[in-house]
Amino acid sequence: MPPALPSAHAVPFAELALANVVREYPNAPAHLYAGPEELVPPRTLHPAFYGGYDWHSTVHMHWLLVRLMRRFSTTGDLPATLTTRMREVLDTHLTRENIQVEADYLRGRPHFERPYGWAWLIALAAECRALATPDGDRWADALAPGVAAVGDLLAAWLPRATYPVRHGVHNNSAFGLGLILDAGPGAGLPEQVIDATAGRLRSWFTDDHDAPAHWEPSGQDFLSPALAEADAMRRVLPVAEFRTWLAGFLPALVSDAPDSSLLEPPVVSDHSDPQIGHLLGLTLSRAAALRSIAGALPDGPARSALLASADAHLTRGLPTVSSGDFSSDHWLATYAVLALDTAPGH
Repeated sequence: MPPALPSAHAVPFAELALANVVREYPNAPAHLYAGPEELVPPRTLHPAFYGGYDWHSTVHMHWLLVRLMRRFSTTGDLPATLTTRMREVLDTHLTRENIQVEADYLRGRPHFERPYGWAWLIALAAECRALATPDGDRWADALAPGVAAVGDLLAAWLPRATYPVRHGVHNNSAFGLGLILDAGPGAGLPEQVIDATAGRLRSWFTDDHDAPAHWEPSGQDFLSPALAEADAMRRVLPVAEFRTWLAGFLPALVSDAPDSSLLEPPVVSDHSDPQIGHLLGLTLSRAAALRSIAGALPDGPARSALLASADAHLTRGLPTVSSGDFSSDHWLATYAVLALDTAPGH
């Protein structure tokens, strides 16, 4: 892994994640209640992932804890007392019994968190395995029922997913499936499911051209539809073919004089508004995507413009990660780490 994530972020990001994954309320359960008998506390439905406001956010905040342990637990940048607290929380939440409950919930509700939450569960399992310690292996083993459930759900859904979802929030198909491609092998997803994921991305997007980038951003985006799609196609096309595809999809972005609204950090008029505040995440997710896409381009004006824009987005977005406002604090640090751990040009 490239040494991109500055150690100065280790402690504050870990503290943010720890505070969120054990905070049961406020809670926004995406649960369709079948009757009054289901009016139970969040941790009854989700014994592992009850905190952090909503299911997907607490899953990726667990991912953040494991990523920080992998990066910093042996460097001295995480105090031993903090690492102990992180390990205790992960040991408490990531048990086989808890994850079996989560897996059963997913199987019983095949539309729940599709594909965004699924993708983060796969990313969490891969991160645990990549930790390459007895702790990490234990957590990855515990997550196996969840990985199996997502694998089966993907295998059933992908053949029926005729059209992608292209908007810039959770259901965005390109972002979720791109994350699954990155993490699937490490998490232990079956090879045929990974191949089907890549095949579906190609079937959805290969013929796309002239993306309406000037329509972005929408008022509550935390993902760029155009950049998420381009970053997904970067994963499934050979480099030369991807460059040709990108020139047709976002011609203004990769011209000799790049000029695109995607290069300008979004204006966020109200950081405390939960929907407008999504745009804070857009500054960070764009930075990650711009860096990744730049890595597939040759040296030249387009590559330089993408990297400069990524830096500008990071400069705008990083100070907002920890504001004391739960509406943004429960999720932004994950996207900061995605951006910071994407080394420029890689």
